[in-house]
Amino acid sequence: MDERQLIEQVLSGNPSAERLFYDRHLDRVWRLAYRFTGDSDLAQDVVQETFVRAFEKLGTFRGESALSTWVTAVATTTALNTLRKVKRFRTQVPLEDAEHLAQPGRRSEPDLKRRMAEAIDALPEGYRTVFLMHDVEGYTHEEIGAALGVQSGTSKAQLFRARARLREALADFAGEWTA
Repeated sequence: MDERQLIEQVLSGNPSAERLFYDRHLDRVWRLAYRFTGDSDLAQDVVQETFVRAFEKLGTFRGESALSTWVTAVATTTALNTLRKVKRFRTQVPLEDAEHLAQPGRRSEPDLKRRMAEAIDALPEGYRTVFLMHDVEGYTHEEIGAALGVQSGTSKAQLFRARARLREALADFAGEWTA
C-alpha cells in the first residue's frame, strides 16, 4: 500500500491501516524520542503522544514532503515540548552508542564521556536539536529543515556552531586524541 492509499485508509478509520502506519514509523520515532529524552519511560510517552497527534492531524498532511518527514516533524515537536514541560535535558543518546564521535579503536576516558554529555546538554536548544538529528541520528539537512520548519542553510549553520562550541568545551582533551 503506498503512502496516499495508507493515508486515505487511516482517515477512513481502517484499524489495519492505522496499525500499518504505526508499524512503518515506530522505529524512527522511538529512536528520535529516546535520543532527545535519554529516558525510556519519557521516550515512550513521546512516542505515544506523537502518534496521537499524527493520527489527529493526518488530514492536514499536504504531501509536500515524504510522510516519514512529516511524522518526524511531529515527533521532534512533541519531544521538544515534552522536554520543556519536564524542564530537563539530559544527554539524548548514550555517547558510547554514537561511534562516529570518537576515533575507531580508541576507548574514551570516563571524564571525556561526562564532559561530552555536559557539553551537549549545555548547547542552546536549536544547536542541540540539529546536532542530535544530524550527527547522531543521521538526518540530512533537508530532512531537519522540513522537520523543524527552517531552511537547510539554517540547519547547516546551527550544526557548524554546535560543533564549534563542542570543540571549545572539549579543547583540553584535543592533545589526547591526535593520531
